[in-house]
Amino acid sequence: MSSEQEFLTKWRSLPQEKQEEVLDFVEFIGLKNSAHKVPLCEHLQQICTRIVASGKHLLDEDEIEKELASRRGRLQGREE
Repeated sequence: MSSEQEFLTKWRSLPQEKQEEVLDFVEFIGLKNSAHKVPLCEHLQQICTRIVASGKHLLDEDEIEKELASRRGRLQGREE
C-alpha cells in the first residue's frame, strides 16, 4: 500500500470533525513551506522601495549610527 493510500484509509476512518482538523493541518504545513514566502532581503527591498516612493529620506550609515546612539541613550536614561 502506498503512503497516499494508507493516508486515505486512515483519514476515511476518522470522524468528520477530525478529517477537517487533518485538512487544516495539511494546509498549515503547506503554507509554512510555501514557495510564496518572500525572502527577508526581498521583503526589506520592497519596504525600501515604498519608502523612497513616498518621498521620505532614507538614512545613511552615519545617520543610522546617530539614531541608534540617541535611542540607546534615552533607554539607558530611563533605567537609571
